[in-house]
Amino acid sequence: MSSKTFPNLSLEQTLFDSGAKYVLGIDEVGRGAIAGPVAVGVVLIDKSKLSEPWPAKLRDSKLLSEKVREELFDPTAAWVSQWAVGMATAKEIDDFGIVWALEASAARAVEQLTIEFDSVMAILDGTHNWLARAPFHVHVQAKADRDCASVAAASVLAKVTRDRLMIQLAETESRFGFEGHKGYASAGHMAAIRELGPSPEHRVTWLTRILAGGSDAVGQEP
Repeated sequence: MSSKTFPNLSLEQTLFDSGAKYVLGIDEVGRGAIAGPVAVGVVLIDKSKLSEPWPAKLRDSKLLSEKVREELFDPTAAWVSQWAVGMATAKEIDDFGIVWALEASAARAVEQLTIEFDSVMAILDGTHNWLARAPFHVHVQAKADRDCASVAAASVLAKVTRDRLMIQLAETESRFGFEGHKGYASAGHMAAIRELGPSPEHRVTWLTRILAGGSDAVGQEP
């Protein structure tokens, strides 16, 4: 397995060297789903974490099996200084759009942390800064969930938290199989929507093509 798939703390070290007291790693999960919330994981690390080993198997959650993600959850939560996951519901995504939902989810996570904003710099996975109004400096980094240990940690904590919620939702919406596909557009999931119509947990504005019998091209995640 290539070492490129394992994260490190090089960027975090650079941010600490530039004056940060704390670094936030931020990543979203569920953006491409057609049901359930979008979730944003935020982890906070201080300089002490630079000399502490993170969990050996920690990687971008998309590169890990569900079993390994579950195994990593507690060790990852123990490694970071603080962490939180914020979410926005399917209805909020329908009403206000996905970018608003991402920003709201991140704000809801950050509100759970105890931090001094003027001492914080954040690493945001991706190529677009949907946290432009955040009260701290945001460094946008493509593939940060792959390359940065803090963002990989946020990825795992957010993914497991959201997956557990989707499994809970399956208990009340058992017809759709949320426990398996976690709200993504599997063939069985789309067939159930066509047969039964959407549930309150579905992003209705995202289902126009599916309900009309058109393209099934919707974001997928393992």
